[in-house]
Amino acid sequence: MMDVEELFRGICDRIPDAMARHKVPGVALGIVCEGREFMQGFGVTNVRHPLPVDEKTLFQIGSTTKTFTATAVMRLVEDGKLTLDQPIRTYLPDFTMRDPEVTTRLTMRHLLTHTGGWDGDFFPDTGNGDDALARYVQLMADLPQLTPLGTIFSYNNAAFSLAGRVVEVVTGKTFEAALNELVLQPLGLKHSFLFPTDAMTHSFAVGHTTIADKTVVLRPWQVIRACASAGGIAASMIDQLRYARFHLGDGIAEDGARILRPESIAMMQTPGDAGMLDIKMGLAWRTRDVGGIRRVFHGGATYGQISAFTMTPARQFGLALATNSTNGGLFNLDVTKDLVATFLGNDEPEIVEIPMTPSQMAEYSGRYTRSLGEDIELKAEAGKLMAQVYPKGGFPTADTPPGPTPPPFRLGLIGEDRIAMVEPAMKDIQGEFIKNPDGSIAWLRWGLRIHRRA
Repeated sequence: MMDVEELFRGICDRIPDAMARHKVPGVALGIVCEGREFMQGFGVTNVRHPLPVDEKTLFQIGSTTKTFTATAVMRLVEDGKLTLDQPIRTYLPDFTMRDPEVTTRLTMRHLLTHTGGWDGDFFPDTGNGDDALARYVQLMADLPQLTPLGTIFSYNNAAFSLAGRVVEVVTGKTFEAALNELVLQPLGLKHSFLFPTDAMTHSFAVGHTTIADKTVVLRPWQVIRACASAGGIAASMIDQLRYARFHLGDGIAEDGARILRPESIAMMQTPGDAGMLDIKMGLAWRTRDVGGIRRVFHGGATYGQISAFTMTPARQFGLALATNSTNGGLFNLDVTKDLVATFLGNDEPEIVEIPMTPSQMAEYSGRYTRSLGEDIELKAEAGKLMAQVYPKGGFPTADTPPGPTPPPFRLGLIGEDRIAMVEPAMKDIQGEFIKNPDGSIAWLRWGLRIHRRA
């Protein structure tokens, strides 16, 4: 079995070729394991104004920010200022949603486990003032309820904006000030920022995409302020590994101060009922047990910056990988998958494709839609179930145009109502159909989100 230094070298050796293949301008890699730490940067921050990437370069970590928000929430729970299962209206008396049951019964636990049930990709720009989150939460009153409260997991960014607003009200501070006081400062995260005016005084990465084989810079850089608690942090690799060490530990910061009780750390990483396929939700963290070893992970995607963050507490192992390209997801899979599994000693089980009958293909065929992001069309062609994704745009701003339409890909059946991509480059990415009580298909859950059958 390889050691951590061998793993680090193995990933580093793959990175330059993978960067060229996927057109990723810049990458930061960090690994921590049982007290040993390795970091390295590759490429440049910005193809227009290039600076070398190193361990101090700030990358947007996107939705991994949600675990920081949950860490702040757990500190407030321990202080007796919040409980996970009290209605949100306990803290926000004027909170209103379209569904009356959600208005009265929604809890912080629902928010942290993505089980609120409403359409959660909601990005109205409510400005950069200190009232941005309060104004955002008022606008949530019109969001359509897709599924009953607490019944179905579907990734929900708006839930974490709402959680951020609760933190504001409970602490009497802006979310950014509260997070700084509750998490960033106590953990010694001196190079983790929420405001562009702070990040701009450091070396920072900008997002890129590939258009007609050319790498271009994406704008705007900033995540809207109302989504800071859902995905607003920009952090150095030094800070990301420091954060990993904290969540691999027992709640004590590196200066010896107790930040959380061990029970709170464990609760965040303990899988509950919510989730999809073999992924289960803790509190903000996603978990997956492979060969009896639990992986605890998240990741993030902003406008052209894709990151991965994974921990294996049983091995005191953490890995963070940050990229400044929309191709970062493919890149991350390319350079890590088999090496990390080999290092951990629990190789991913091979997906076995099950022959799909014509009647199954007919049952699954159709268009599956959601308000933002993409529609997915499935249809049988020459005895194969093919999928075509149609991007919709609308992120990070309402007028952001859709990206290029990708080529179609084949789906294979891997279990009852479970499907997976079975050909490179996204081989093994999985989804599942969710059925109504009468057996008809209601949803396709793909990319962690439910898509309504049109």
